Amino acid sequence: MEIIIISFVAFLTAILTFFSGFGLGTLLTPVFMLFFPVDIAIGLSGIVHFANNLFKFFLVGKHANKEVLMKFGIPAIFAAMIGSWLLLQISDLQPLFSYSLFGKEWDVLPVKFIIAILLVIFALLDLIPYLSKLEFGKDKLPLGGILSGFFGGLSGHQGALRSAFLIKAGLSKESFIATGIVVSMFIDFTRLSVYASKITTYTLYENKVLLISATLCAIAGAYLGNQLLKKVTLKFLQVFVAVLLLLVAIALGMGII
Repeated sequence: MEIIIISFVAFLTAILTFFSGFGLGTLLTPVFMLFFPVDIAIGLSGIVHFANNLFKFFLVGKHANKEVLMKFGIPAIFAAMIGSWLLLQISDLQPLFSYSLFGKEWDVLPVKFIIAILLVIFALLDLIPYLSKLEFGKDKLPLGGILSGFFGGLSGHQGALRSAFLIKAGLSKESFIATGIVVSMFIDFTRLSVYASKITTYTLYENKVLLISATLCAIAGAYLGNQLLKKVTLKFLQVFVAVLLLLVAIALGMGII
């Protein structure tokens, strides 16, 4: 069942990544969390995310802006190392607290609580008009790289911050999309290198069918999304995803998932 659900979400969300304000990891990571521990879920979704970005790079990568990549991408790489390292440090900590509900004992782990807070923040970026319109000048690109890389490494959520900083970099539509894809690839490669100490070869082998299926569905969605680029407005879906993230955040924060 998890293969069907995750693959379907990967396909649908990959379509949206070409013309929406959120990325594949925004929705795919919480779905992985339904079936895996948080740190493993972030790592496995990161593999699908990286493979999808690699495919999109071959589609539109030639339009990436090299100057922006240097100013934004290099700080993002170092920040992603720190965020990924922090995720591994908090993933094995003891529960913050426990409580009883409906006759069952629930544990709230630090890693789930932190990710829940981040999900709420990123959901609010889409739900609150003022926050959804945040933009930063070109001189803030290094700061944007640091923030996007750090949170990308810590929770897999980097798209909203990346877009907020790149949107004012004076890029064309094609260059904006391509530059974001390359930066995302930088962050994905960096965080997966750090996660490698946690995600064993056995874990990958045990879930190879799931990863292959989700990756192929994401690639198919990316291809279709590229054909539909800018032909559809999906603001209502952004709001739907944001509300869904809030629900997932509450469940994570309460230790239910």
